[in-house]
Amino acid sequence: MAERCGTVAILGRPNVGKSTLLNRLMGQKLAITSHKAQTTRHAILGVKSRADGQILYVDTPGLHQRGSNALNRLLNRTARAALADVDLILLVVAVPRFTDEDALALEAAAAAGPPVVAAVNKVDRVKDKSALLPYLQTLAARHDFAEVVPLSARTGEQVEHLEDLLLAQLPEGDRVYPDDQLTDRSERFLAAELLREQLTRRYAQELPYAVTVEIERFEDQGGRYLIHALIWVERESQKAIIIGRGGEALKAAASEARRQMQQMFGCPVHLEVWVKVKASWRSDEAALASLGYGD
Repeated sequence: MAERCGTVAILGRPNVGKSTLLNRLMGQKLAITSHKAQTTRHAILGVKSRADGQILYVDTPGLHQRGSNALNRLLNRTARAALADVDLILLVVAVPRFTDEDALALEAAAAAGPPVVAAVNKVDRVKDKSALLPYLQTLAARHDFAEVVPLSARTGEQVEHLEDLLLAQLPEGDRVYPDDQLTDRSERFLAAELLREQLTRRYAQELPYAVTVEIERFEDQGGRYLIHALIWVERESQKAIIIGRGGEALKAAASEARRQMQQMFGCPVHLEVWVKVKASWRSDEAALASLGYGD
């Protein structure tokens, strides 16, 4: 049997579980997650190699209508740009809601051209499974989906079945990446994301949106990584919140990020963190570019 290989863009509104689903499909953590919307800010490639082929997953920022600053516009452009030249689009929605932003994502998927598979996430939260049927019927009537798959990214229910269906939709072809390669992102990028994940999870609802992370130094010291990270905020008051009384809040976030880095990189990590102010960086396209957005 010939192998199959192709690219699958994972698309949806914020907070439907796209990154959790990517991590479940990959069988390990690749994309950061939190319960806050718009945690994903970059398109992230996950390379899943199987005996019968290779699937190139592209996780995308959530398509949204909220916010009008440069960062919000860039996230939407990044999500839409990821749909170019893909073989398949995986539209992720979450029961029991179908919002205007879900409709926006479906419209973008339909306009892009490739076949669309719908993943109906968070079915583990539905106690009466018969209540799923009306939702699935209504969703199926919105578009001629190649498949509609109810699943739970959190528990893994139906995720293997979804992946089998996705691979079957991809064209025959040779593998693009070596079997041991998981992503095209650098360890420097992944380190920044792991620290930002802790900040997103640990601080008040609005503060994480004003925070970004830049890795100033990433050095392999012969079996140990030395990493210097800058946390950028927009105001001095935000800097004080991030650091916390006696620096304890920042120390706790950095300690957990370091533990996650050691687990991901498979070696000891020495992490040093500083907090600096870059006023209104979310509204400044030049500042966004300097911080690695739009790459």
